[in-house]
Amino acid sequence: MAARNKARKRAFQILFEADQRGVPAQEVLADWIRHARSDERQPPVNEYTMELVEGYTQYARRIDDLISTYAVGWTLDRMPVVDRNILRLGAYELVWVDATPDAVAIDEAVQLAKEFSTDDSPSFVNGMLARFKDLKPGLRRA
Repeated sequence: MAARNKARKRAFQILFEADQRGVPAQEVLADWIRHARSDERQPPVNEYTMELVEGYTQYARRIDDLISTYAVGWTLDRMPVVDRNILRLGAYELVWVDATPDAVAIDEAVQLAKEFSTDDSPSFVNGMLARFKDLKPGLRRA
């Protein structure tokens, strides 16, 4: 598994845990870093994982607004926790990380949905992120 792929998966896991625990994602990230330093069985937290979590945190309110606005028929609270956090991570990387090609950001999020969510989730994630891709220039400015 490629390093960036692992980093995305771990960033998703951190966002998911933070959502489940009702704590800030940066707090969970710090816990993971501490745990990796104190337990040699735990792999270290990759730099890109930290960048993704910290980047998401910077735009969290805007990202949740976007998801709420464009998820037709779903409120953020009703959305499955896995899907919500995959979309959060995917939206951040798609809209704000210039070094990641749009197709890669979308594909990676769809792969996370295939691995961790329901059969319907990959198409839902793909549709939402494709919409964000189409609207990307305006989403950044707002």
